[in-house]
Amino acid sequence: MTREEFERQVTGALATIPRRFKKAMRNLAIVIEDEPPRDLLRELDIHPPDTLFGLYQGTPLTERRWDYGNVLPDRILLFKGPHEREATDDDDLVASIAETLIHEIGHYFGLSEDEIEEIEERYWRGQEDAEDDDE
Repeated sequence: MTREEFERQVTGALATIPRRFKKAMRNLAIVIEDEPPRDLLRELDIHPPDTLFGLYQGTPLTERRWDYGNVLPDRILLFKGPHEREATDDDDLVASIAETLIHEIGHYFGLSEDEIEEIEERYWRGQEDAEDDDE
Protein backbone atom coordinates (compact mmCIF):
# COMPACT_ATOMS: atom_id res chain seq x y z
CA MET A 1 0.00 0.00 0.00
CA THR A 2 1.35 3.43 -0.86
CA ARG A 3 1.76 6.13 1.76
CA GLU A 4 -1.03 8.13 0.12
CA GLU A 5 -3.41 5.16 0.37
CA PHE A 6 -2.44 4.65 4.01
CA GLU A 7 -2.99 8.35 4.71
CA ARG A 8 -6.50 8.02 3.23
CA GLN A 9 -7.12 5.11 5.60
CA VAL A 10 -5.93 7.26 8.53
CA THR A 11 -8.28 10.04 7.42
CA GLY A 12 -11.12 7.53 7.32
CA ALA A 13 -10.24 6.26 10.78
CA LEU A 14 -10.07 9.81 12.16
CA ALA A 15 -13.59 10.39 10.87
CA THR A 16 -14.82 7.66 13.24
CA ILE A 17 -13.45 9.35 16.36
CA PRO A 18 -16.29 10.84 18.44
CA ARG A 19 -16.77 14.52 17.65
CA ARG A 20 -16.38 15.70 21.25
CA PHE A 21 -12.83 14.34 21.31
CA LYS A 22 -11.90 15.77 17.91
CA LYS A 23 -13.19 19.21 18.91
CA ALA A 24 -11.07 19.20 22.08
CA MET A 25 -7.78 18.28 20.37
CA ARG A 26 -5.43 21.22 19.93
CA ASN A 27 -1.83 21.45 18.77
CA LEU A 28 -1.67 17.71 18.02
CA ALA A 29 0.00 16.25 14.93
CA ILE A 30 -0.73 12.80 13.52
CA VAL A 31 2.54 11.55 12.03
CA ILE A 32 2.88 8.44 9.89
CA GLU A 33 6.13 6.53 9.94
CA ASP A 34 6.91 3.29 8.14
CA GLU A 35 8.21 1.31 11.14
CA PRO A 36 8.87 1.90 14.82
CA PRO A 37 12.58 2.62 15.31
CA ARG A 38 14.54 -0.25 16.90
CA ASP A 39 15.89 1.99 19.66
CA LEU A 40 12.32 3.00 20.56
CA LEU A 41 11.23 -0.65 20.71
CA ARG A 42 14.22 -1.39 22.97
CA GLU A 43 13.43 1.63 25.16
CA LEU A 44 9.83 0.45 25.54
CA ASP A 45 10.97 -3.16 26.10
CA ILE A 46 9.03 -4.47 23.09
CA HIS A 47 10.50 -7.61 21.56
CA PRO A 48 9.41 -9.63 18.51
CA PRO A 49 6.91 -10.95 17.74
CA ASP A 50 5.32 -7.97 19.57
CA THR A 51 5.42 -4.61 17.87
CA LEU A 52 4.23 -1.04 18.24
CA PHE A 53 1.28 0.35 16.26
CA GLY A 54 1.33 3.88 17.61
CA LEU A 55 2.76 6.16 20.26
CA TYR A 56 1.74 9.42 21.91
CA GLN A 57 4.58 11.88 22.48
CA GLY A 58 3.86 14.99 24.48
CA THR A 59 2.46 16.32 27.71
CA PRO A 60 -1.03 15.03 28.52
CA LEU A 61 -3.64 17.72 29.09
CA THR A 62 -4.01 16.65 32.73
CA GLU A 63 -0.31 17.35 33.40
CA ARG A 64 -0.12 20.80 31.86
CA ARG A 65 0.34 23.77 34.15
CA TRP A 66 -1.27 27.16 33.71
CA ASP A 67 1.86 28.49 31.94
CA TYR A 68 2.02 25.67 29.38
CA GLY A 69 2.20 27.04 25.86
CA ASN A 70 4.41 28.18 23.04
CA VAL A 71 5.47 24.58 22.37
CA LEU A 72 5.69 22.34 19.34
CA PRO A 73 2.65 20.12 18.77
CA ASP A 74 2.25 16.90 20.67
CA ARG A 75 2.49 13.96 18.29
CA ILE A 76 0.74 10.71 17.70
CA LEU A 77 2.96 8.41 15.70
CA LEU A 78 1.26 5.75 13.58
CA PHE A 79 3.45 2.98 12.24
CA LYS A 80 2.33 1.88 8.78
CA GLY A 81 4.18 -1.45 8.58
CA PRO A 82 2.73 -3.10 11.71
CA HIS A 83 -0.80 -2.01 10.77
CA GLU A 84 -0.49 -3.41 7.25
CA ARG A 85 1.02 -6.70 8.40
CA GLU A 86 -1.71 -7.31 10.98
CA ALA A 87 -4.74 -6.25 8.90
CA THR A 88 -6.65 -8.89 6.97
CA ASP A 89 -8.34 -6.37 4.63
CA ASP A 90 -9.01 -2.64 4.22
CA ASP A 91 -11.84 -2.63 6.79
CA ASP A 92 -9.61 -4.37 9.32
CA LEU A 93 -6.86 -1.83 8.58
CA VAL A 94 -9.17 1.13 9.23
CA ALA A 95 -10.38 -0.53 12.44
CA SER A 96 -6.80 -1.13 13.60
CA ILE A 97 -5.82 2.46 12.86
CA ALA A 98 -8.94 3.76 14.62
CA GLU A 99 -8.24 1.65 17.70
CA THR A 100 -4.65 2.92 17.82
CA LEU A 101 -5.83 6.52 17.41
CA ILE A 102 -8.40 6.15 20.20
CA HIS A 103 -5.74 4.72 22.46
CA GLU A 104 -3.15 7.41 21.77
CA ILE A 105 -5.70 10.24 21.87
CA GLY A 106 -6.69 8.86 25.28
CA HIS A 107 -3.10 9.38 26.43
CA TYR A 108 -3.23 12.95 25.07
CA PHE A 109 -6.27 13.58 27.30
CA GLY A 110 -4.44 12.01 30.27
CA LEU A 111 -6.71 8.99 30.59
CA SER A 112 -5.58 5.86 32.38
CA GLU A 113 -5.23 2.53 30.57
CA ASP A 114 -8.48 1.35 32.23
CA GLU A 115 -10.35 4.45 31.06
CA ILE A 116 -8.97 4.04 27.54
CA GLU A 117 -10.00 0.37 27.45
CA GLU A 118 -13.53 1.33 28.54
CA ILE A 119 -13.76 3.90 25.74
CA GLU A 120 -12.42 1.37 23.22
CA GLU A 121 -15.02 -1.18 24.31
CA ARG A 122 -17.85 1.35 23.93
CA TYR A 123 -16.46 2.36 20.53
CA TRP A 124 -16.45 -1.22 19.26
CA ARG A 125 -19.98 -1.79 20.56
CA GLY A 126 -21.05 1.35 18.64
CA GLN A 127 -22.02 3.23 21.79
CA GLU A 128 -21.31 6.93 21.50
CA ASP A 129 -22.19 9.36 24.24
CA ALA A 130 -25.49 11.19 23.89
CA GLU A 131 -23.70 14.53 23.64
CA ASP A 132 -22.04 13.32 20.40
CA ASP A 133 -25.49 12.78 18.91
CA ASP A 134 -26.59 16.30 19.86
CA GLU A 135 -23.90 18.02 17.83
